[in-house]
Amino acid sequence: MKKNLHPEYRPVVFRDPSADFAFLTRSTRTSDKTIVWTDGRTYPVVDVDVSSESHPFYTGRGRVLDTEGRVERFNQRYGRK
Repeated sequence: MKKNLHPEYRPVVFRDPSADFAFLTRSTRTSDKTIVWTDGRTYPVVDVDVSSESHPFYTGRGRVLDTEGRVERFNQRYGRK
């Protein structure tokens, strides 16, 4: 295998600020921000928008947003008569 071809694979903390949830895993992602984890070590931290703690599929808190009446319009056009 060629040397210096692949990025470094190391421990990284992924954090979801909206759900106040973080987990430590291994990744090639890099970040300038760091966090002190529960084991006392400092790891790079990557903020994510959605995680398993905030995604409606995993939490069961799904919402249907139909502000423009798209469902009703679809049912009027193609619904059973």
